Amino acid sequence: MIVFPNAKINIGLNITERRPDGYHNLETVFYPIKINDVLEVIEADELGFESSGIEIPGDDADNLCIKGYHLLKKDFPKLPPVKIHLHKNIPIGAGLGGGSSDAAFFIKLMNEKFGLGLSADAMMDYARVLGADCAFFIEAKPVFAFDKGDEFESVKLDLSAYRIVLVMPDAHVSTAEAYRGVKPAPVKESLYELIQAPIETWKRNIKNDFEVHIFRDHPAIRGVKAELYERGALYAAMSGSGASVFGIFDTLPDLSAMEAENQVFYDV
Repeated sequence: MIVFPNAKINIGLNITERRPDGYHNLETVFYPIKINDVLEVIEADELGFESSGIEIPGDDADNLCIKGYHLLKKDFPKLPPVKIHLHKNIPIGAGLGGGSSDAAFFIKLMNEKFGLGLSADAMMDYARVLGADCAFFIEAKPVFAFDKGDEFESVKLDLSAYRIVLVMPDAHVSTAEAYRGVKPAPVKESLYELIQAPIETWKRNIKNDFEVHIFRDHPAIRGVKAELYERGALYAAMSGSGASVFGIFDTLPDLSAMEAENQVFYDV
């Protein structure tokens, strides 16, 4: 069985406070985009994982799909071993949630393939154990996310009339680096309200708290955002903790000059 985990962008990201458990409370809007990995699962004699495409750093045993299997196995002991193949296409270290999406889609695939009978809410509960944004990808619909980024409220947001372009510079920002430089602060006006205003107002009112220090330390990322605005973006921002930057346009721009030093994904 094959599924196609999709990426997401963050439209706005406010870090509001540090939690006693070491995490941060935040608010953001997750919006699904059309950049996909390919995930295949088949029954096997023993549990295994292999990947192709973009090289995935770290030990295979630490992959979130493998962790997801063990998580399900605790509650479904008769679950047979499987061989997992992941073709990685979503850029890593980009703020696009690729690993989280792979994990969530793995849970959904296992639920369907082996008839586990899990509801969407139950699958979200499993996904939350694997990562703060994993649960979003169970349904992958636009949401206002809060608390650790794992609680959701539906938001009416449809960008299908616009063209979204994603640019991935030659940079990598770890989650640890991103949070190390951020200063939590209460918001004056909730992103939930701001996101429902006309898109032309977003540039003035919607921000990503990670951008201040990441742009200082990674000028290439700052330059991508500036160039997207120069090319006519209605709104441009870094996604999540970076390093990718997206632009929302009325019509697709010619970004061929940016392709020499960046990966450019059109109409995502």
